[in-house]
Amino acid sequence: MAAAASALATLGKRTVAIAAFLVLWEVAPRIGLVDRTFLVPFSEAVKALIELAKNGQLWDNTQASLVRSLAGFGIAIAAGVPLGLLIGWYRPVAEIFGPLLELFRNTAALALLPVFILLLGIGETSKIAIVVYACTWPILLNTVSAVRSVDPVLVKSARSMALSAPRLFAKVILPASVPTIFTGIRLAGSGSILVLIAAEMVGAKAGLGYLVNTSQQNFAIPDMYAAIIAISVIGLAFNQLLVALERRLTRWRPAAGG
Repeated sequence: MAAAASALATLGKRTVAIAAFLVLWEVAPRIGLVDRTFLVPFSEAVKALIELAKNGQLWDNTQASLVRSLAGFGIAIAAGVPLGLLIGWYRPVAEIFGPLLELFRNTAALALLPVFILLLGIGETSKIAIVVYACTWPILLNTVSAVRSVDPVLVKSARSMALSAPRLFAKVILPASVPTIFTGIRLAGSGSILVLIAAEMVGAKAGLGYLVNTSQQNFAIPDMYAAIIAISVIGLAFNQLLVALERRLTRWRPAAGG
């Protein structure tokens, strides 16, 4: 009972700010605090969202965005984690790639969007490529940091037991690095949605970013806010999925305060 009450109290604290925001969103246009032409009440945005779901526009555009986002996100993980492990563990690799990392880590993905479009066109390739670029850096940098911050005592203890380099890496370095690596993956997950939405506003014919842009241009304001709500819900669900996966893979860690 005590645990259930504590969980309910925590849930209430987490939702009170969201509830207050939604109430303000609903009330402000109705009482004239903001122009209702440009900010429709929340209930009208929800009605538009339901209508978009009924006529299929929501699902078609969501599918287009998810395919691009997940493809780029998966490629970034497949490239960023192994490269980060190599850079973090082998000093010669770090010396080779270090200057390049410093050059590109400070270049915003959206600043390079015109370059990707010029080189790869306005089709699917450029949109997936920009997601790969945006997601790779948080994954790569967190992986490098994770490997370099492994407790030296653990490494020395493993070496004193005559573990080979591959077993040392598999049994000590990699498990100790997982929490920090997942921090980068979660950052990349949110970034994959945000960068893609911006990319879809340029030259796309489908996707949630395209839906937001066309709705704004056609002055279909409720549809625009409906698409924004859909983007927020997808981003939240994606993050929660990654959190659940992280907890499953790091069950060996002691609970905080335990």
